[in-house]
Amino acid sequence: MAKQRPSDTVRLLAQVAGYGLVLALGAFALEWLDYQHLVRQLSRETYVVVIAILFTVLGLWAGRKLTRTPAGPTPPPLEIARRLGVTRRECEVLALLAEGQTNKEIARNLGMSPNTVKTHLSRLFEKLDAQRRTQAVQRARKLLLIP
Repeated sequence: MAKQRPSDTVRLLAQVAGYGLVLALGAFALEWLDYQHLVRQLSRETYVVVIAILFTVLGLWAGRKLTRTPAGPTPPPLEIARRLGVTRRECEVLALLAEGQTNKEIARNLGMSPNTVKTHLSRLFEKLDAQRRTQAVQRARKLLLIP
């Protein structure tokens, strides 16, 4: 089991405290609305609208918090390609290869001859240490060269 760093623990405690604060504010708001209802007799629709707005805002906030992906140290694809010695044109060929296009289709889309596509693919196979097209695509995805 991985041990958490102190900064992760502090961040987790801050998030839990934040959620607790939001829930406490929500409970306070509901109690306040209940008091207002007893004292002033506002219409029921007013309370429904206020509660709907509160839950919508809470849902948006929670959804944003829960779906946020942490920014990792992943370098951009161009940096990875540069380290492997893959050219921009080879990346374009690789992207179309990953879409399942044939050599003729890749050649037509990139405005080059099928023999040039074959040359780019053979260089890609060497750089990615791949034997087949599917293996090259798999390795490129693993290396984050293509999505």
